[in-house]
Amino acid sequence: MSALSVPRLVNGPLEDPVLFWPFAHRRRGLLFDLGDLSALAPRDLLKVTHAFVSHTHMDHFIGFDRLLRLHLGRGSEIVVAGPAGFLGHLEGKFAAYSWDLMDRFAEGLRLHAIEVHAARRIERCYDGRLGFAAGEPREAPFSGLLVEEPAFRVEAAVLAHSIPCLAFAVSEPFRVRVLKTGLAARGLAPGRWLGALKEALYAGVAEETPIAAERADGRGGQVVSLGELRRDVVRIQPGRKIGYVSDVSDRPENREAIVRLCGGADLLFIEAAFLDREAALARRKHHLTARQAGEIAALAGARALRVMHLSPRYEGREADVEREALAAFEETRARLRPPSGTPGCVGRPPSAAGRPHGAGSP
Repeated sequence: MSALSVPRLVNGPLEDPVLFWPFAHRRRGLLFDLGDLSALAPRDLLKVTHAFVSHTHMDHFIGFDRLLRLHLGRGSEIVVAGPAGFLGHLEGKFAAYSWDLMDRFAEGLRLHAIEVHAARRIERCYDGRLGFAAGEPREAPFSGLLVEEPAFRVEAAVLAHSIPCLAFAVSEPFRVRVLKTGLAARGLAPGRWLGALKEALYAGVAEETPIAAERADGRGGQVVSLGELRRDVVRIQPGRKIGYVSDVSDRPENREAIVRLCGGADLLFIEAAFLDREAALARRKHHLTARQAGEIAALAGARALRVMHLSPRYEGREADVEREALAAFEETRARLRPPSGTPGCVGRPPSAAGRPHGAGSP
């Protein structure tokens, strides 16, 4: 198990697209879009440290209030990011409430907000203790990298919907797999201490660094060097890359940006709002068809795709949309595949990070 565990869609395919990717053994997690969050348990929402919003149409942003409410008074610091106009939309949310009771909380809440434009980013901090008054803006060039930490990095691209919209890609430098047999052999128990071990591995600290582990016999802790734990308890594997694309029109510039951003993804979460026979409707509404989604995933060299954000008109026919997307995915991959005996390959070869999944299976 890596620092990041398994990404999962919170809602069904006809409902608001929300992707949750929690950290294993740590109270941390990533959210992509903030639509209806009612299906996400409070204990999971309280893990959220980063929220990436594609755009602020209601089905992608209405859940912000629930996230905000749960984190009030808990000492949380959350990074939130969105497209052009995002800071103004955040401030509109804050302005809708009265904050005179915030001094009753023992701890506050700080939001670090990032507004992404094609070539620049604007950052502001909002402190709950100050009624979420806006801090001084900071502007910097933007070339794709949004957030970088030792365990993961998030990149973004500005796409065209009916308004500017962001797509995201998350990548890990490597994965840390914990060996149950290794823990048992050393008499250690699984627990939160494994999160500290993984953070040390991602940070690249010295092998002799002491790690406070938990004993399996319940007799307290045991200090073990990082080097010993690396040798006996974990295995380092290739990291994963996950893409998230929602609410985008099928334009050449959008396709090119998605292919650059999500190239070689192990799994691409991508909207498939309509069947291809309704491509004209999809074009008018600035959404993708299932066929277009499958083609784009293949062009990006993704190893697998998961369709989401289907139109409610397909209730009871979700499988038809998934089949169309997967068929286009496989057809496009076959078309791009070099003839037999010709060097080269489409996308990345399968890695030790796991076997590829079919459409509808993360």
